[in-house]
Amino acid sequence: MKKALIIGIDGYPKAPLKGCVRDATAFGSIIEKNGDGSPNFSVELITDADGHTKKGVLKGKIINLFDGEVDTALLYFSGHGNVYEVGGYLITPDATENDEGVSMQEILTLANKSKARNRIIILDCCNSGAFGNPTTDETKTAIKEGVTILAACRREESAIELDGHGLFTSLLLDALSGGSADVLGRITPGSLYSYVDISLGPWNQRPIFKTNISSFTCIRQVTPKVPIEVLRKISQYFPAAEQEYELDPSYEDTDPSNKPENVAVFKDLQKLQSAGLVVPVDADFMYFAAINSKSCRLTATGQLYWQLSVDEKI
Repeated sequence: MKKALIIGIDGYPKAPLKGCVRDATAFGSIIEKNGDGSPNFSVELITDADGHTKKGVLKGKIINLFDGEVDTALLYFSGHGNVYEVGGYLITPDATENDEGVSMQEILTLANKSKARNRIIILDCCNSGAFGNPTTDETKTAIKEGVTILAACRREESAIELDGHGLFTSLLLDALSGGSADVLGRITPGSLYSYVDISLGPWNQRPIFKTNISSFTCIRQVTPKVPIEVLRKISQYFPAAEQEYELDPSYEDTDPSNKPENVAVFKDLQKLQSAGLVVPVDADFMYFAAINSKSCRLTATGQLYWQLSVDEKI
């Protein structure tokens, strides 16, 4: 069982925002189902419209999220954030002096104590990198095992809003749509961060990734880049990881000498090549490798999936 609390706040009396509700709604919608339409997260969406964004109510919702024994509990927040001498806060519309909103440290404490197997916190707000900073004893981490934090920017930075959308969330949505999926179509917190980090480049806001996990966590599943039945054949086509697969014109369906059984194999090899698992040897394209009787071999990533196939882990 996986559950997610998705919060988007635009309606700040003194400093209104424009894209947070839209971003939260889109984020909740995409993680609610996997790429094939199957159920993924049970989502509770909270925005300005439902009247649940006051500090006390919101804190109660967060307490409820991290309560209970579930596989994954995910918190997403898009709105204002700030850091004060006493720590960071997710700002609520009813903020007053010395009572700004929900404390980042309190949320981390709830996540650390939660019995959920995985606790994921994603923040698209200014100063969000302050979340999960070390305790006063710099030799100790404040993040317990099973907790992952993905923040839009560093502690001292602002989160950019561009064309009515948070830049960070826009990239997350692209990543969740399949941009950060592995060969098997799995999307993890780590792959989300990698996608956002590369996309932002060195000069924009810098996303922050903090985690303490010891097991694989899949946030969303999309269509695999290679059909699983083809991926499982990788060790059949390559009996040894370093062995090359010899080709000839009979593998190319446009050649007069083609053989249907070889053409079928070649189509599988081309699918593996499109996912970066196989490359032609001494040829620029698989077509020329076949026409000129060359070969193909596994890439380093291909050898990884070859081993998974041998071990029957895929």
